[in-house]
Amino acid sequence: MRRLLLLAAATLLAGCGGDDKADEPLPEVGAKLRLESPAFHQGGDIPTKFSCEGADVSPALSWRGVPSGARELALVMEDPDADGFVHWTVLGIAPRITRVREGRIPIGAVETVNSFGDRGWGGPCPPGGDEPHRYVFALYALKRELGLGRDASPDEVRTGLADAGLARGTLTGRLGR
Repeated sequence: MRRLLLLAAATLLAGCGGDDKADEPLPEVGAKLRLESPAFHQGGDIPTKFSCEGADVSPALSWRGVPSGARELALVMEDPDADGFVHWTVLGIAPRITRVREGRIPIGAVETVNSFGDRGWGGPCPPGGDEPHRYVFALYALKRELGLGRDASPDEVRTGLADAGLARGTLTGRLGR
C-alpha cells in the first residue's frame, strides 16, 4: 500500500511539468501596488495550512495603491522554481476591492485553470527533498477588462496582463517539504 501511495505521489509531482505552465515569466508593469498577507511576510515561510499537505486553502491577501484608472484587478500565484507552474489565477476582481479572504474569491471574480488542471487554488506542493520553493503572488491593476473567461490559459492571461497592466504588486513566500 505504501508503495502504491509513493507511486501516486510521484505521478502527481511529475504532473507539475504539465502543459498548462506559462511559457513566459509574469510581466513587469508600471507602478507598484502593496500586496500583503496576514499569514506570512515577504520572503517568509508559507504556513502548511495553505499547502497540499494542509487544508489547501488560499491565504487571505490585502492590497493598496490601486490607480484610479484601473478597470479590473487580476491575481496570479506561481512557482518560478518549477518553471512557472501556475497555482492560482483570479480574474475580474473589481478595482474597489481591497482584499481576498482566506479560501475565497470576491463576488464576480473568475478562477481559471491552474497547472494541476483544476479551477481554483492549488496549494504549494514542492517535491520532497527539494530546497524550499518560492511562490510569487502577483496582483495586477489593469487599464481595461481582460475579457477572459474560465478557460483562459496561463499564456493568454500573461499576454492580457502585459497589454493592460497599469500597476503590479508582488508577495513572495517560501515552502519546502
